[in-house]
Amino acid sequence: MTSAEVTACSSSKESPYSSTRGIVPAVLSWALLLWIFMQAKRRVYDFGLNSFVVQCWTRFMFPLLHLGPTVISPEDEATDTEDNEEEDLGVMDEQRSVILHLLSQLKLGMDLTRVVLPTFILEKRSLLEMYANFMAHPDLFLSITAGATPEERMIRFVEYYVTSFHEGRKGAVAKKPYNPIIGETFHCSWDVPKDKVRSIRTHCAAANAKDQAKIQDMDPSWDQSERYKLRFIAEQVSHHPPVSGFYCECKEKKMCVNAHVWTKSKFMGMSIGVSMVGEGILYLLEHEEEYVFTLPSAYARSILTVPWVELGGKVNIVCAKSGYSATVTFHTKPFYGGKVHRVTAEVKHNPTSTVVCKAQGEWNGTLEFTYNNGETKVIDTTKLPVIRKKIRPLEKQGPFESRRLWQHVTNSLKTGDIDLATQHKHLLEEKQRADQRQRAATNTPWQPKYFIKVGDGWEYFSPLWKTHRGDTAH
Repeated sequence: MTSAEVTACSSSKESPYSSTRGIVPAVLSWALLLWIFMQAKRRVYDFGLNSFVVQCWTRFMFPLLHLGPTVISPEDEATDTEDNEEEDLGVMDEQRSVILHLLSQLKLGMDLTRVVLPTFILEKRSLLEMYANFMAHPDLFLSITAGATPEERMIRFVEYYVTSFHEGRKGAVAKKPYNPIIGETFHCSWDVPKDKVRSIRTHCAAANAKDQAKIQDMDPSWDQSERYKLRFIAEQVSHHPPVSGFYCECKEKKMCVNAHVWTKSKFMGMSIGVSMVGEGILYLLEHEEEYVFTLPSAYARSILTVPWVELGGKVNIVCAKSGYSATVTFHTKPFYGGKVHRVTAEVKHNPTSTVVCKAQGEWNGTLEFTYNNGETKVIDTTKLPVIRKKIRPLEKQGPFESRRLWQHVTNSLKTGDIDLATQHKHLLEEKQRADQRQRAATNTPWQPKYFIKVGDGWEYFSPLWKTHRGDTAH
């Protein structure tokens, strides 16, 4: 037999593996189905049908819906077009009666965490997205690490910090963001032009208004190398108590921030107070500095007439390595007279007890900074350019991502159908309670996707400060 005939003969015969190529998956599939059937039979007899359904949901379906960390592709994101501005309409008569009925059941100082508040007081975004909106001036945030000295970096952080609240807290009307469902997440990013990240000490941030439109829509034709990418992820890691974790990083600038916040609300008579318990840490890896900071409390005033919001309390910012610290005080309005939304700040070098910078003004208006060299600077927060975040459309979001999760509530609020919004909100809350009962029945603890419990706080599962150490070690 010639070599050609051998080749032809061998090609005409099936490989010894080709016949089993389809058999092996089939056998495995049948084996899996048989195993599931036997498990089902045993569970039904051992525990009853209801318990079997709970077992199946917890072991098979729920893990499929709540998979591991999602990889976000920049190509899927588009500039956000949502406007979260809330109409300042005050409280209508029928709504006032609902609030009065609710107030009659409350006691001073009562914890409102488990109290179901009326839907008409909700604003059209989740609390997780509100945290993202505090980053509306990412150019100022990225400028922090460019400070030439520890003093200048602390001052830049304070300048960014006190100017971040006016955009995060949209409008003067006091409305409440959605309470995030446990496991809910929010993802977004910003493309920050590199020429906008510059010294804010020598350049007035409110100047050149012609060249800096209030809303900057990034030109898609710009070279991506001319922008910094800033990424943000938030997750509701606990329901009782309600704790949110959020993390933001820019790899190019070697900086990131990790924070966890427990929102504690209480009834105060004609107002509601919300304490933001927890802390955040800003990491400047280039300088090996960590800035630990806290958050102010928020208050909803005049809840029976035209509700409005103000911030209050003392915030501390500390960098142990450099010895610099800052105190930021949000002043609540006195009962008689006085201004609203006042804030004062002081930056101090602790080893020498030297005050190097002071600030005063309104956190949603004009702020004046005075430096120890005699220089002054005025920043008008209403004229600061806002860089819109980028977010994926609903159809590309996961079922537990904020906008997709709350879309029916949001759409109903937009059309003014409060009853329908209430129905959709109730369905989400009932689903969360059912999931909690299922986890309790099977003794299955909740496992967040993106954050890990560390001591009393929560850390992002893959923070830049850990990956950076690994890179530098190599």
